[in-house]
Amino acid sequence: MTGGAHTLRSTRAACIAQVLGVMAVDVPLEEEEQRAYLAERGVGLVPVADPGTFAWPGSWIALRPARAGGEPRAVVMFGVPSGPIWDPADTTDAILAAFVVAPSEIATWSPPPRASSIAAGIVEEILIAPDTTAPVRSVPAAEATTAGLRGDRYEAGRGTFASGRPGSALTLVDAAVLEALPRAIDHRRNVVVRGTDLNALVGVTFALGGATCRGRRLCEPCAHLDRLNGGGVLRPLVHRGGLRADVVAPGVVRVGDALTPAPV
Repeated sequence: MTGGAHTLRSTRAACIAQVLGVMAVDVPLEEEEQRAYLAERGVGLVPVADPGTFAWPGSWIALRPARAGGEPRAVVMFGVPSGPIWDPADTTDAILAAFVVAPSEIATWSPPPRASSIAAGIVEEILIAPDTTAPVRSVPAAEATTAGLRGDRYEAGRGTFASGRPGSALTLVDAAVLEALPRAIDHRRNVVVRGTDLNALVGVTFALGGATCRGRRLCEPCAHLDRLNGGGVLRPLVHRGGLRADVVAPGVVRVGDALTPAPV
């Protein structure tokens, strides 16, 4: 479709399809039919009370004014802070309304199962930066403390986001993911690894060199990272941006060390 052919109904349905990972033609255009379609899948659209300041580590749907005028159009937003990862109708930055696709009942909704066996990996690079805006530098080894890597901005409490929260001490990214990007980026992760499934390490304890760590959540991309790289990195890194982890037992991590998951 051309930009003029998009409507609020068509973009809303298309964005629901993007979030669910289904074909856009499968999602009904009418709101009542959409509700029934979502209910069959155990989910629904939950409106956001304060859309202008909302952020979410996953995908959500915002209604924004179309640059060409007329009724609003839907876009898919992502990350904390959030930015658009799919804007089919060329909208402005203002957010008029927002929705999250959420399970109707958490207790009866099952996310995809985690793999029962996770391969070991190897540390390829260690990167630290003393302050929020300082360039990262590669080091052959670093002491992993419960606050973060010694000499890094998060260990010192000077990162872009708050230190001390679960998952704030250490960030890891897959070397293969970085190589698959169309250009080199400033990914701002602490440890580049190869050979393991970082997504599967959420909730899993693992050895990283001489330290013991626990995966807490995915290190999803955000609008801040996108701006640092001049745009174009938010969408390619969705669910591929790495892992946030806690250091539960300090130790030294060196390039060439193994990342060894505990049995799941």
